[in-house]
Amino acid sequence: VYNKNKPYITIHHTSTTKSRVLSKCDIRSSIYDNDTNIKSVKENFDRQTAQRLREYDERMKVKRQKRKAKHDKNIKEIILKDKMEKSLAEKIETGCLKCGCGLGGVAASVGLFGGLGTYGWKSVAMVEAAAKGVTKVIELVNSELGVLTLGSQPLETVLNVINYTDVSNISHLIYSEYKTACISISSATVHPEPICISVWEKSLAGLGGKFVPERDVIETTVRTIVLNAENTSGEALKGATEGVIKTSTAAIESTYASCQIAIIASVVALLIIALVMIIIYLVLRYRRKKKMNKKGQYTKLLNE
Repeated sequence: VYNKNKPYITIHHTSTTKSRVLSKCDIRSSIYDNDTNIKSVKENFDRQTAQRLREYDERMKVKRQKRKAKHDKNIKEIILKDKMEKSLAEKIETGCLKCGCGLGGVAASVGLFGGLGTYGWKSVAMVEAAAKGVTKVIELVNSELGVLTLGSQPLETVLNVINYTDVSNISHLIYSEYKTACISISSATVHPEPICISVWEKSLAGLGGKFVPERDVIETTVRTIVLNAENTSGEALKGATEGVIKTSTAAIESTYASCQIAIIASVVALLIIALVMIIIYLVLRYRRKKKMNKKGQYTKLLNE
């Protein structure tokens, strides 16, 4: 009997509690390997784990596909938006440049810059001078060679402002006319054609009384005629140009004196419009560069 007053007397009890913790030796023992319930639990666990892993992989695959589709869609939207903005900016820039060119043309046409008007007047003067040259050639061909027609056509219809200085062509036509009218007759003919008389006289009078071929006579005479006509045309052009300059200067001075305020206002308005267009152009260029930089950064982030 245990006595509290005698602690040296101790009663020994054997513990009946058993540990339920599986040791490593117990796990590896063949008892669990051969246990049907344990095998069923392990197989069920492995099957559920594999199924969950497959479901996880499928979900991740779907998410990656959705993320990739969204990424591609965002890139396409960015590219399309950039193209639209770039096209709009280019159209506006082109419009600004066209407006500037149009304003320059209007300014020249209304007399702010008189170059176009002077050029037009000078062209008219050149045409008039060339017409005078044609008239001079016709007059000298008639008086020097006695020719009124070439190929049964009047000289006025054959010669014009384009070919009246073509010595070889005119000489060939006159020589053909001479052969038709004069080769078959002699100098003893009673009433020869005026062209025959003129050519014969010039042939006999050339080179100190020596005979000169008719073709050379005609070509030399035509060259002299064309030279005189060119001098006449040049003098006419010079006089017409001086007259045009005086007329245009007087017109510009009178217009400027009467419309000075309107011209100044127009010039100022054109300068303001040009300045505004330049500012718009620069702003559009700056915005486009900025958006291109943003697009590059955004694309870089999406790729990452």
